[in-house]
Amino acid sequence: MRAELLLGGIVLLGASVQWLTGMGFALVAVPALVLLLGPSDGVALANCAAGVICLVGLTSGWQMVRLRAMVPLILAAACTVPLGTWFSNHLPEPALLITMGALVTVAVLVIMRGVRVPSLSGLKGALGAGAAGGFMNASAGLGGPPVSLYAVNAGWTIREFVPNALCYGVVVNIFSVGTNGVPRLDGGTWTAAAVGLTGGAIIGKTLSGRVPENRARQLVLLLALVGGVSTMVKGALGV
Repeated sequence: MRAELLLGGIVLLGASVQWLTGMGFALVAVPALVLLLGPSDGVALANCAAGVICLVGLTSGWQMVRLRAMVPLILAAACTVPLGTWFSNHLPEPALLITMGALVTVAVLVIMRGVRVPSLSGLKGALGAGAAGGFMNASAGLGGPPVSLYAVNAGWTIREFVPNALCYGVVVNIFSVGTNGVPRLDGGTWTAAAVGLTGGAIIGKTLSGRVPENRARQLVLLLALVGGVSTMVKGALGV
């Protein structure tokens, strides 16, 4: 029961910040889920939960999806998702924890600095971001940061970015669940995750507009940074 409550709290926190700031579920939840469930089930659950969040969010903004822009991102992701799954299945757990923690930490630092790379625009940028996102999503549950970086360098506005990121999230998480499989959890754990997702949506929407977005995003990134470093430390201790 204690583990189920903890898992529900992790999903609740991740879902809350996702609905509050438009980002952060994977960054916040993946390190904690990996530490609680192990790399395989932790990433698989993150894929399932993130896919549900993206699908629900897309129901109110699908008309703004730029399908032509999404094609290279999605096709590239489809090619690298199996590679990410193979990578996570064949790497020893300590090394995988170190890799996941490093990916989270680097992703947070990149988002904080708003890095601009001229080559990450146009068709080559879309293919590169899509490929990186597919690999990272299947191996570590972190498909969003490369697409965010592409959007910054392509000059997308927030209004353009959100529905397209949700569309990408739906598809890449379906791909990832297809290759990683569904996490091996009992009924009580699935219930805790579902309650956490629902409660997080309610809390995030309730707080939206009441909490300054900049402060909320800073908190999300700080939590994610702590989680990433903690995951690296656990992996290093297990080597």
